[in-house]
Amino acid sequence: MLISTAYAAAGTAMADAPSPWEAFALNMMLILILVFMFYVLLIMPQQKRFKKHREMLDTLRKGDKVVTAGGLVGKVDKILDGADEVVVDLGNDVKVTALRSTIQNKVDKLDNKVKKSDS
Repeated sequence: MLISTAYAAAGTAMADAPSPWEAFALNMMLILILVFMFYVLLIMPQQKRFKKHREMLDTLRKGDKVVTAGGLVGKVDKILDGADEVVVDLGNDVKVTALRSTIQNKVDKLDNKVKKSDS
């Protein structure tokens, strides 16, 4: 009973197939929407994060506490001009030279968050 009703309904309400130009335009519109969403959801936030990290690296000064990509925590001892290197003092007269790009974060920002949550 349901199958015969479905066949009867299918025969009466057939829609015309879109023309090749309409199909192409709809496909292009879908692709453009997907590219826009990809840009907004993935590329823009990543660019903002890179810009924020670059600004943090540009404002590094001697005495800033930093965390490197390897997990080492120390103070900036010297910033070498003209080179992308920073000398980091790890304590007990241990100094390492690290690339500026391997510095992940300033520790003093993290300390402030911890101090605020403790009090």
